[in-house]
Amino acid sequence: MNILVCAKQVPDTTEIRIDPVRHTLIRDGVPSILNPFDSYALEMALRIKDACKGKVVVLSMGPAQAKNMLMECLSVGADKAYLCSDRVFGGSDTLATSFILSNAIRTVEKLEGAFDLILCGKQAIDGDTAQVGPEIAEHLNYPQITYAVEIAAKEDSVVVKRETDMGYERIRVKTPCLITATKPSFDLRFPTLKGKLNARKAEIPVLSNTEINLDTNLTGLKGSPTKVKSTFTPPVKEGGVIIQEESDEASAAKAVKLLSEAHII
Repeated sequence: MNILVCAKQVPDTTEIRIDPVRHTLIRDGVPSILNPFDSYALEMALRIKDACKGKVVVLSMGPAQAKNMLMECLSVGADKAYLCSDRVFGGSDTLATSFILSNAIRTVEKLEGAFDLILCGKQAIDGDTAQVGPEIAEHLNYPQITYAVEIAAKEDSVVVKRETDMGYERIRVKTPCLITATKPSFDLRFPTLKGKLNARKAEIPVLSNTEINLDTNLTGLKGSPTKVKSTFTPPVKEGGVIIQEESDEASAAKAVKLLSEAHII
């Protein structure tokens, strides 16, 4: 099975700090990581490869530094990696990004063969929109399944265990298709020493708009119908009042009294 995984390099949100004056993200010194949900998608792809062989290709869109993240993907078992990068892609919202990636996928298919399965993380932790994967499926006119926690490959289809608010569903879909992954019961495997050495030697081709050949009015800020107008840091909440009387009844009476005095009730 020929599988493509879309991956994104994101800032490590555990290290994010906010400028108290400008109320903007302080990016200096903040490490970048493979988006966690994309790592789950990659592990699902590698497990399918282990079970029925095939090939796993990783595609990312971003600046040149995203190659470090792609090297990590290669070190754990991905066969090839491509970086989609061009200044005209900068500032793309989810619609423009999905348009670029869907066309980049078609470009990569000319080199790697048609993909049976495309996997994405359900969302990126720096944007949390959960839109890019489904939009890629729409651009490619592929059936899609979201919130996958398990994938089993069949001859010309895949069976997906999908998480829902009520429990789980099992859905069978013919390939080619696109699936987005949520948190499963496993994490991405660790790289081997051999994998790390091979990743360092690997060539990661960069696809600019010269190779993809898109109308630049449909990419970047020009092709983005949505734009971030402003960002702000929510005000820090003040400390609450702890009520601890001799009994539950007394505590409840005290709470009612305080809320009444504050004209809340």
